[in-house]
Formats: sequence, structure tokens, C-alpha cells
Amino acid sequence: MKLNRGLMLALLMALLLPLIAACGSDEPTATPASASSPDTSGSTQSGGGTVRVGTKNFTEQFILGEMYKLMLEDAGLTVELKDNLNGTPVAQAALENNEIDLYPEYTGTGLLTVLQMTDFANKSDAKAVFEAVKQGYKEKYNLVWLDPAPMNNTQALAMTKEGSEKFGVVTISDMAAKADQLRMIGPPEFQEREDGLPGIQAAYGNFQLKEYIPVDPGLKYKGLTEGQADVAVAFGTDGEIAKFNLVVLKDDKGLFPIYQVAPVVRQDALDKNPAIAEALNKLSPKLTDEVMQRLNYEVSGNGREPVDVAREFLKNEGLIK
Repeated sequence: MKLNRGLMLALLMALLLPLIAACGSDEPTATPASASSPDTSGSTQSGGGTVRVGTKNFTEQFILGEMYKLMLEDAGLTVELKDNLNGTPVAQAALENNEIDLYPEYTGTGLLTVLQMTDFANKSDAKAVFEAVKQGYKEKYNLVWLDPAPMNNTQALAMTKEGSEKFGVVTISDMAAKADQLRMIGPPEFQEREDGLPGIQAAYGNFQLKEYIPVDPGLKYKGLTEGQADVAVAFGTDGEIAKFNLVVLKDDKGLFPIYQVAPVVRQDALDKNPAIAEALNKLSPKLTDEVMQRLNYEVSGNGREPVDVAREFLKNEGLIK
């Protein structure tokens, strides 16, 4: 049976119309305002978004990171914790590369390791050191230091009482004179830091240790007290100093600066979430040497989780609900 031309055209159009409509669906179309808004799930914005808190890779940093997270969450912010960043260079790079928004840093580390201000004249003046790093970070990196805590987690070297008496070492000068008899244990980065072994060698003479044993920071006191090493890299707020009655070697040439801790924050994160500064500045005055020594040992000595220690402290101080 033959079909006339008109009927054939009608049938052809009926077959083609769905295909034409399907091809046209790739063209841009108007969308509701909410659908066209950019995805901010990974950014830091006031009233939404995520504030990314980083920490370095030792006990005190883990506790501080949990404190920062809990304080910011209590202020109504969404927080992602990126803990266990491997030392200062990694944490600083994460800030510069917009991988985190803030982390706890120490003024002495900022002065010597990050800003390389090794000739700074007033290293023992807490206010002068803080003002120097605050200005230097702002000018060089557009990063902001919030209020520092009164605690001073100064770099130090420690020995057991027995080891100190055996070698006759009570100052860093004593240690330098007998370095070839001594094994030192500490974190790997201490071998490279300007306020670490290179700085001590520059200030106290180009001595050579019998051995430097690089370990995870959590293992240094175990190595010292079990006799694997004679000297441990220590910090002023380490709970193990009191627990094991360790001898902290006197820094008789005044090498180490003040090490107050404070949040270092990206300026754009503060612009988007001003509540960061208000929340964390409430915490800083509470963090003294005694407080941090006790909290650190709750984790490193008693095996508690950093988040539990942090939450308990903040609740007891009335800083979070």
C-alpha cells in the first residue's frame, strides 16, 4: 500500500521530535538561585562551611587541636580536624597552600624555624618575640597570630638523674664537652631545625654526638628511661619531666627563645569566620605550664585519648557547654 507524501512527512516528524528534544537538553537553561550557588562544603565561610584545624605530630598538639575543635564547635562553627601533620615545615606549608585554616604554633618556632630570625636580640622577652612573629607572619605570609598562652613550652634537653650524675652533666655546655660519649634521642626534625641540633652546635661549639636516635616524639622518654639514650630532646610542658624526676640541662648560653603557643590563622579564614578569634582567645589565658604538664601526662603517661582530656578540661573551666 502506498502512503501519500503528507502522511509520510507526518510520520517522519513524529519519529524525529523526541530526538530533537533530547539534543536540545544540553543547552543552558535557567536554574533557581539556590541551585546555581557555588558549593562551599569545603570552604571556610561565616554561617557555614568548614574550619580546618591542623596539628603537628606530638601529644601537646593533639590535645590543643582537640581543644580548638571543641571551642569552635561550641561557637557554632563546623570543624574538620587534620591532626598528625609531620612537623613544622608540613604544618606551615599546609597553611600557605590553603590545606588547613589554622593550627597551634609556638612563638620560638615561628621566630627561628619559620622566619629564620636567628639573630633576634630579645629571645627571652616573651612580648618582643610575640610581636616579632606576629608582624613577620603578617608581612610575609598574610597569617595572623591570635593571643598567646602564658605557658612556655621551651626547647630543652633532659637527662635522668642517674645519667646526669654519671657523666657530670648539668648544663648544655657540659653536654657539648662530653658529646662524643652521649647518645641523644628525639624527633627526626630536631636534627635540621635552627632551634634544634644545628642551633645548639652553632652556639655551644661544633660538637659531635656519639649518636642521634630519631624517633616518634611519643617514644623519646621511653628510650631515655630504658637506657637506650643518655639525653632526650624535651619541652618545658612535658609531663614526663616531673614524673621521672628528670634533670633539665641549663641553657647557660641563652640559646632557646620563649615558646608560647597560639593559634596561627589564615587571614581569609578570619575574614569569613570572625568567631574564630573570639572563641580561641578565651582559651589561651587558661593554658599555663602546670596545666599543660598535667594534661600532657594524662595522654602520654596515663593513656587517655586527647579528645577526652581536652573536653574534660574545657567543661571544668566552663569554656564549653
